[in-house]
This record gives sequence, C-alpha cells and structure tokens, in this order.
Amino acid sequence: MSSAPPPGLDPERLRAFLDRERPGLVSGPLSARLIEGGRSNLTYAVTDGTGRWVVRRPPLGHVLATAHDMRREHRVISALHPTAVPVPEPVVLCEDEEVLGAPFYVMRFVTGTPYRTAGQLAPLGPDRTRAAVLGLVDTLVDLHAVDPAAVGLGDFGRPEGFLDRQLRRWGKQLDASRSRELAGIDELHAALGRELPASPAPAVVHGDFRLDNVLLGEDDRVNAVLDWEMSTLGDPLTDLGLLTMYSTPLDLPGSPISTTAGAAGHPPAAELVERYATRSGRDTSAISWYTAFAWFKLAVILEGIHYRYTLGQTVGAGFDRIGDLVPVFIEHGLATLQEG
Repeated sequence: MSSAPPPGLDPERLRAFLDRERPGLVSGPLSARLIEGGRSNLTYAVTDGTGRWVVRRPPLGHVLATAHDMRREHRVISALHPTAVPVPEPVVLCEDEEVLGAPFYVMRFVTGTPYRTAGQLAPLGPDRTRAAVLGLVDTLVDLHAVDPAAVGLGDFGRPEGFLDRQLRRWGKQLDASRSRELAGIDELHAALGRELPASPAPAVVHGDFRLDNVLLGEDDRVNAVLDWEMSTLGDPLTDLGLLTMYSTPLDLPGSPISTTAGAAGHPPAAELVERYATRSGRDTSAISWYTAFAWFKLAVILEGIHYRYTLGQTVGAGFDRIGDLVPVFIEHGLATLQEG
C-alpha cells in the first residue's frame, strides 16, 4: 500500500467514520490504494494491516447523483448477499458527503482475479477456461432465479416496457453522438423496434454481466460478481444477450471491448445459451434479438467515445481506432438479427 493517500479517499476521515459506525471493525491506521479498471465509479482497496475492505465512490468532480448512485449499488449487494449469488459482504453505506466529499460504501475485500482478455485466460488452459465460463453462466442463472420481492427489491426498477425504454434510450444516445454517416445503424435500430420480443417475468438484471466483471477464485469458481452500477429490475435475457455478444470472437486488434472469447476452451456462444436455457427453464428462442441489441448498444457507446475523440475531449492511446470498430459492431448486429 502506498504511503500517500489516493485522490478521493482520506484514510483518517474514513477511519473516524468507521470507528463511529462500526466500532471495533478497524484495529489500526488505514492505508488505501486506487484499484485500476473501473471506468466510472472509483474503487479503492483499504487495509489496517489485518483486515481488508473495498470502498466505492463516484468519480472526482461534479457528477449527476443518479449517474453514480451508491445507495443503489449498496442496496443490491445487501439484498443479494444472503442468496446463492456471490457478492462482497456489505459493511456500511455513507451518504454524508462531508466524510469523503461524496457518498460511498464499504464492503469486505474478496480475493480473486478478473480475466479481461483471452491472453490472460491462456495460462489456465482449455479445461479450466471452459469450466470458468460455464460457471459464469450458472451464476447468471442463480441471479435471475432470485425473487426480487422476496429480497426487498420489488421496487428496484420499472420492468413494464423495459425493452422499449432501453431501445429508445440508446436511440437518443446515438442521436446525441451523430457526427458522420453510419451505414446500417438506423436500419438496425428500426429492425430491433419492429421485432421487440415479449419479455419474461422480470428479474434482477446486472446490466454488464461478463467475465471481467467477476472475480474468479483459485478453483475457477466465481467468488464475487462486481460492478452493479447498471443493475435494475428488467428483462433477464438482456444479460444473456450481452454475455452472448461478449462470447463472440472479434479478432479486432486494438479493440477497447475486452473479450475472452478467443481463449482456447472458451465455449461457443450457442452452448452458453443452451446451458442457460436448460438450467433456468427460460425460453431463449429470441436470443438473436437480445444479442443484436447488445451489438447495437455497444456500437452506440463506441460511437459516443469516437465523437468525444473528434472533439478533442478524449485523450489516450487507442482512441483514434475506435471509430473504425463501430461499423463492425453494426454489421454483427444486423447479421445476428437476420439469423434469428
């Protein structure tokens, strides 16, 4: 742990707060480091030399309260912790901005590895990689099996009209980032709107469920599902569609989209869908729509990044290539929809 505290977390103020709210939890001075990898909310590892915890807070600077809602994240992991879904144990939520300058929550540290690329998975070998990815599907089934009302999440979202709202939301995002002609993207958006499936019973939806948002233990099982900032009540098959998209090998050098699909032993997307269907009992016959929607959503996100890059608002390596990836995602979306 570094001696200088990271921006956004004052260890002494955090220690004083924890001593008030959870007396006896901390037994010595706290030190903290920023954990890299989070694209929006900030995540810190904190220790007193014996115990280890994780702190989550919004980014530094002004943000919309709804965009980084600590209360929602803390609420969902608190609700899921007693269930079969592996999540970190919540410790305390602090909505007093006087402590760290923004709301935050503390949870127990969980050991494990987030695998972001096929190269990182390679040392596991084909058999362990296959087992890990199939276990990821089983964890998703466990999440979607949770009765939201039974764990106090009955009002966690508005499942009625969920898909229609999602499609309109991402259409607006696209309009806000338009700076060039994108062949096929309006066709894809319109086709998704025409073929909107009927949603199954609502479930707790993670919103960004993929291998690099979980921690795998030494036994290759999921120790914890992380990054709940997009979670809500909605159509569970949106999670499966996104996982299916991420399980399609892209073979795109320089892609900012982390995918482990090219790793030896990684099951094909169709096998993941079949396993989910068998274990959950859900009808997955419309999975092509959900996967095409995931391609569309990612195309819009990438176009937004490209748009900000053209305005000079995004600095860093690789951003100059993102614009070239957008047509590839559109093509995948159109092709997937035609397969359905």
